[in-house]
Amino acid sequence: MVEELGEVGRGGGHVAADELRLLIERAERLEEEKKGIADDIKDVMAEAKSRGYDPKAIRKILQIRKKKPDEHREEQSILEVYMQALGMI
Repeated sequence: MVEELGEVGRGGGHVAADELRLLIERAERLEEEKKGIADDIKDVMAEAKSRGYDPKAIRKILQIRKKKPDEHREEQSILEVYMQALGMI
């Protein structure tokens, strides 16, 4: 059974201490996993750099690959228009 605190929560209801603690602990574990994954990605980028690849270019490619092709083309078109307007190309 979920233990309830004697405190009234922000929404006016009682706070279930065990449930709240479990949610917080779960979020903490996920944050730890996220840090581990970020460290792994950093290692991959360091390896890529050591092999002569440009990590910035790789990160840009990863960004592009997350998008739909039409979305990317539209962004590129807008970027080109803006760069032309600024005399950059």
